[in-house]
Amino acid sequence: SGLRQIGLKMCPPLAGMRVLDVGCGTGTHLDLYQQDGCEVFGIDSSAAMLDVARKKLGQRATLHLGNAAEMPYDGRFFDLTMITFALHEMPNPVRSSVLREIKRVTKPGGQILVIDYHNGPVRFPKGWLFKGIITLIERLAGAEHFKNYRDFLATGCVPALFAAHNLARSKEKIVTGGNLGLFVVRVE
Repeated sequence: SGLRQIGLKMCPPLAGMRVLDVGCGTGTHLDLYQQDGCEVFGIDSSAAMLDVARKKLGQRATLHLGNAAEMPYDGRFFDLTMITFALHEMPNPVRSSVLREIKRVTKPGGQILVIDYHNGPVRFPKGWLFKGIITLIERLAGAEHFKNYRDFLATGCVPALFAAHNLARSKEKIVTGGNLGLFVVRVE
């Protein structure tokens, strides 16, 4: 919840803005924007997560079960598109396709907010402690998941993805001793 609050401060809600959460899960992040009068949309590959999100967000949210690499939205539609802790779970080519889609559906002048792992530098002692906990959690998530996580770190995380897609960061905040990052891009 602390990361969501930081994200909310970095990309403040304005009544009437259209917000998409890619990999929206149970809709908790969207709920914060909906409370401030935003029109909220979510896409997730888990029907069970979307059922929880529908109960939480009600009829005013538009939620889709689907693939983030091929989203069903018009181009240049959203004022804010966000994705939280999902890119590191994907194989590299899928990750790139998802970011391409996020860029496609975000309006010129709109923002993209990405919250995910950061590859340091990691500060002692807090950063080292979090790094150990994160590595354990990612390893326990399964071999494929851990492989994608390690590749995400090795290929430069969010900053490298942004550079590959010609997206220039307008804001960033690195937390948990250097292990997590919140990155904002304004779309041209």
